[in-house]
Amino acid sequence: MSGKGVLVDTGPLVAIIRKRDQYHAACVAEAKLIQGPFYTCWPVVTEAAYLLSDGPSEVQRLLARVRTSWLRLLQLDADDMQGVADILDRYADQRFDFADAALMHLAERESIGAVFTTDRRHFSIYRTKSKKPLVIRPTTL
Repeated sequence: MSGKGVLVDTGPLVAIIRKRDQYHAACVAEAKLIQGPFYTCWPVVTEAAYLLSDGPSEVQRLLARVRTSWLRLLQLDADDMQGVADILDRYADQRFDFADAALMHLAERESIGAVFTTDRRHFSIYRTKSKKPLVIRPTTL
């Protein structure tokens, strides 16, 4: 991959599925504007499923998105764990969670320059190894 597509964080996944979420309308609108593809990873799906767990039908809708081509899963294996650990260590004072660090690692590994997130605080701090910030979508929340 060469900078195409956008990484999807937990917040938009939850917001798109849960209509009562404060970011639902903004994330649905933004998803329509973004020229895909949309990429994520299992740590993000796991976190989203946990946050949606009080609504079993919502978890099923999340899993349906994963089963379609709308949301593409990027794999992480043992070779990726050092990169994730390095990000967690580099930003230890910011208390990034594992899912965020996994996405940041994937941004570097796959040369993806944008993230769809409601977590502007963390993702605005992150810089790639070449000192570049990720483009955060939506641009305002």
